[in-house]
Amino acid sequence: MNLFSQSRPKHNPAALQQLKTWIYDLLKLNPKVSISVSQLQCTEPGCPPIETAITILSQPAQQYKIHKALDDIELVDLIRLLQTE
Repeated sequence: MNLFSQSRPKHNPAALQQLKTWIYDLLKLNPKVSISVSQLQCTEPGCPPIETAITILSQPAQQYKIHKALDDIELVDLIRLLQTE
């Protein structure tokens, strides 16, 4: 069973860079720490249509998910996400 389709929705490269900048600033991360961002499209019933998965490759790694397309994520979404963690 494939939960996520193989085709990945396109995103704006500037939105990806802005998202990473916000994450570095909010978490006060060392610039040497890598951040992986993946936009996934789910085809299963009840699953959000698009979700953005964020992995901070620190020790230990930190993982977050936002149920929005990468281009639709705003600073306030990240602030809310990180406040609940």
